[in-house]
Amino acid sequence: MPSLFRRKSTEDVEAAITAEEVVEPATPRRGHTPSKKELGKVTPKRGARRAVEPPPTNRREAARRVREKQRRSRLDTREGMRQGKDEYLLARDKGPDRALVRDIVDARRNVATYVLFSFFILIFTTSPAVPSVIRIVGNLLFYLLLLAVVLDSLLLTRKVKAILTERFPKDPIRRGTSWYAIMRSLSIRRLRIPAPRVKPGQKV
Repeated sequence: MPSLFRRKSTEDVEAAITAEEVVEPATPRRGHTPSKKELGKVTPKRGARRAVEPPPTNRREAARRVREKQRRSRLDTREGMRQGKDEYLLARDKGPDRALVRDIVDARRNVATYVLFSFFILIFTTSPAVPSVIRIVGNLLFYLLLLAVVLDSLLLTRKVKAILTERFPKDPIRRGTSWYAIMRSLSIRRLRIPAPRVKPGQKV
């Protein structure tokens, strides 16, 4: 008899455990919105709030912050201009036509680019300590370079107008485009803003 009772109690315990395992989750009440926890979704913890810069303690600190913001703004503007972003460019540099003009100039080896270097040669050759023969030769070379710059600039402006007319047949050529191309050709390639997008000799 005792063994019979023990066996029965053991069977009851096993049946109760089985019943607990097969119990289905309760059906949500009508109109009840289940929470993320009930749906089994993990709610990420809220991150720490960004540190808010405390107000300046005095005028000197306030002025320093203003100067720092202005400096960062100037750096951002300069970098945006260097990259050719429209929102940072001046009115004279904006537009697809001006971008094309810059590409035409940057793809050429312009004689005007060497004018700045010729000024240093001219300063050296015009020194009183230099023999007169060298001064004459230096002046002659300088004037020949200027003549070459004029001729090369004429060829550049003709090329710019021809390509603009071909690429933008319905748009009139903006006033000052030729001067814009010449001024860019006069500047040193590494110092041009916006920075060149094409290599010398590359087809535009």
